[in-house]
Amino acid sequence: MRPQNTVYYLRNMSNNYKKGWARHQQRWFGKWHVYLGIIAGFIIAVVGITGSLLVFRDEIDQALNPTLFKVLAGQRRMPVEEIMPMVKQAYPKDTFSYVLLPGKNVTEPYIFFNYKKEEQLFVSPYTGQPTGKRLYESSFIHIVTEIHTSLLVPVAGRYIVGISALILLILTITGLRLWIPKKWKQLKTVLTVNFKASFKRQNYDWHNVIGFYTAPFVSLIALTGFCLTFSIVIIPMLFTLSGLPPQGAAKLLGAKSTWQAHAVTMPLDKLYQIKEQELPGSEIAGIAFPADSTGNFRLDIRDKGLPAEGKREMLILDQYSGKVLLNSRKDFPPVAAAYLSWLQPIHFGNFGGIPTKILALLAGMVPLALFITGFIIWYPRWKKQKSRKENIQVDADGEAVQAAPKRAISSTEEAPLKTFPYFGKQLKKGLVYAGWFMLISAIMGAVYGLFAGMPLQPAVFSIAFSTTLVVLNGVVALLCMVVQLLLWPFKRSSRSLNRYLALSLGFVLAFVPVYFLLLNTGWRLF
Repeated sequence: MRPQNTVYYLRNMSNNYKKGWARHQQRWFGKWHVYLGIIAGFIIAVVGITGSLLVFRDEIDQALNPTLFKVLAGQRRMPVEEIMPMVKQAYPKDTFSYVLLPGKNVTEPYIFFNYKKEEQLFVSPYTGQPTGKRLYESSFIHIVTEIHTSLLVPVAGRYIVGISALILLILTITGLRLWIPKKWKQLKTVLTVNFKASFKRQNYDWHNVIGFYTAPFVSLIALTGFCLTFSIVIIPMLFTLSGLPPQGAAKLLGAKSTWQAHAVTMPLDKLYQIKEQELPGSEIAGIAFPADSTGNFRLDIRDKGLPAEGKREMLILDQYSGKVLLNSRKDFPPVAAAYLSWLQPIHFGNFGGIPTKILALLAGMVPLALFITGFIIWYPRWKKQKSRKENIQVDADGEAVQAAPKRAISSTEEAPLKTFPYFGKQLKKGLVYAGWFMLISAIMGAVYGLFAGMPLQPAVFSIAFSTTLVVLNGVVALLCMVVQLLLWPFKRSSRSLNRYLALSLGFVLAFVPVYFLLLNTGWRLF
């Protein structure tokens, strides 16, 4: 090929590439959407269905075991300091690590946990007599929990579930990108199902409609699922972003009691006095007892104004002196308080009572519905493409279109596109994309919280915890860039990696300042 023809060919390809930029991006997102959905769709569906069951885990467990969870109401409910001696007298050889206190329901029992024997003991708050005992790992809800958190695969299963949560978040984002109509007049077609159309078209419409309307809830549940699984990474990062040492959480949570000769563990009624001084107007939901001579009391606290499974706080006390070793309200940075108080309630939807629990229940079923409808969309196309020898592609509406020639970038083409101007251009794009991503994250959180009458906290929560993913992605991008620099002398550099780093840096530069503004300026939202 002559040089002038080569230049013309490359220029023509470049023009076609620019004209098809939106379509090219859509197909790029489409590839991610399809392949991730096929690879991880079944696992995500299993995790989602089990998660839906766990939204109402207490109600299901109580319905399956009414004799354990329901006691006859009496005249007076005895406090835990009166119940504990009776339990010790009845079970002198057992060591109980934790007690879950009854809530507002008058028929709820005390539930004592023996972690060594993996047993639960149920005690009437009116008589102090045991009403039942069981191995908690044998319960139906515990098995469902194990499937949801680890797929019944020790260690590795937990991380598979965490990665599947991240994939679900990516599928939601790419699905929204694919959902955007090419023209505004097509908006109605992507918001509704055409019941007069063929089965194939209705299935496609259902996939779009279900994915769009449930995106706010699915995305928040996926985000919180990832953060719950990888807490060992997320918590130190939250402390670092708050200007505190990453080991701060471990130091606070690992505080020990000061033992002295002849020291005596303080009585349980003293716990209530300290709780009222530190967190007035709150209730103790559960008490963790000291495990040894340097162990401490941990009080799990709930606000009276919120549902029993809602916002949580924590006090850790010296078992002898009652000294407050940790008050989560005062000692945790705001985002760590958000992790403690809001992460699990948002994940299971119980931060806003029945309305948000129903949303979480439905959101857990969505991955299965999208996996089935998505497979029905994908399989005929894949089968048709496989049978063809021509190089064709299928657009978002299922119509065959001729594929644009692959744009191979040679070293001669890199000359006019110098590294730094190109990097700057991609960095600007990254800032723009990050702005839209941040806005959509906030809207999704606000929509979820709107059903509980508290849109602000979930909106800020969504931005804050999305920042952790943005920073993690930035770290990965930097590592890729280091590899690229090592390969630079061998002329093995990749413009795609440059673009990836620039876009990632744009996200970091956009998200981190907003994170600091929302969570490090003294605003106590959580």
